[in-house]
Order: sequence, then structure tokens, then C-alpha cells
Amino acid sequence: TTLQPSDVGFLTGDGTVALAVTAHPDFDDTPLWDENGNRRYDDDGVTYHTHWVVLVSDDRVPGGLAVAEISETEIATVLPPTNPGMPMLLDSPGYSVVLRESSLKVLVPSARIYGRTEFRYDAVVAYMEVGPGPDRPMLGVYQVYDVLSGDLSLPFEVRRGD
Repeated sequence: TTLQPSDVGFLTGDGTVALAVTAHPDFDDTPLWDENGNRRYDDDGVTYHTHWVVLVSDDRVPGGLAVAEISETEIATVLPPTNPGMPMLLDSPGYSVVLRESSLKVLVPSARIYGRTEFRYDAVVAYMEVGPGPDRPMLGVYQVYDVLSGDLSLPFEVRRGD
């Protein structure tokens, strides 16, 4: 998107702001939300959920992008209160994900992005992997399957009143 990291609650950071929709059965990184409605907050990784991330170039992964990392000491001061506690620019905002046939929609209240109602975006289907270590980013893009625009040029617009 053309949103800035501060538009989605990060107090610092440079890079491309993206809204990721993901599901992963290996762990739950949305501690404030019960996405599957079973009254347990620690088992929702397999349910589709959202994350704001700030992507930066990273040549350690085949996809060339990774979520920007921060120090452990910055977690409490840089990340929004809905973050899952990992040292990277990743937040768990709890937006609803609606899947219907071949359509996926996420409803983002404008109040949750500081009233920004005009910005550009694109859509990407990618495989990301968690893999901290000196030779890998904590969360990187390993495979890009499809880009809606074909070239990641952010041609789509959100405009006031849309």
C-alpha cells in the first residue's frame, strides 16, 4: 500500500505497509482475538486472520522481501498494543476476514488507519516463512505466486466514499 507505517500504528519504520491475510496451524500470533469463536485465545493460527506488516528488501530470501525487524527492547515502544510480541514490524489488528467462493475481503475501519481514506494498493499471493537466524530473516517472502496488477505497481485505489 501507499500507507505509512505510522498510519497503521507503528511508531517508527520505513518500508512498504502491507495487510497480510494468513493462516498457519503451527502457532497463534493473535493473542487478543478468538477468531474461531471457541473461547480460547491461543489456538487460532489455523483460522484466517490479518496482520499489518512493514516489508523491506532482503536478499536472504528468494522472494526478495522480509518483514522489518526491530530489537527486543523496541517491542513495547514501537509496536501497537495489538502486536503478538515478536521483534518485527508486525501487528495483529483483528480485522474480520470474509471468504466467499473465490473472493476474499477484509473490512478495515478507517478509524483504525487514522482516517486515511485515499491510498493505493495491490494484491499478492505469496508464501512466507518464519525462520529466525543469522542467515534468514525472522519472517520472509520465499515464493510469490501471483500479483493482481502483474507488476506490483499499486494501481488500485481506495477513495473516500468507496
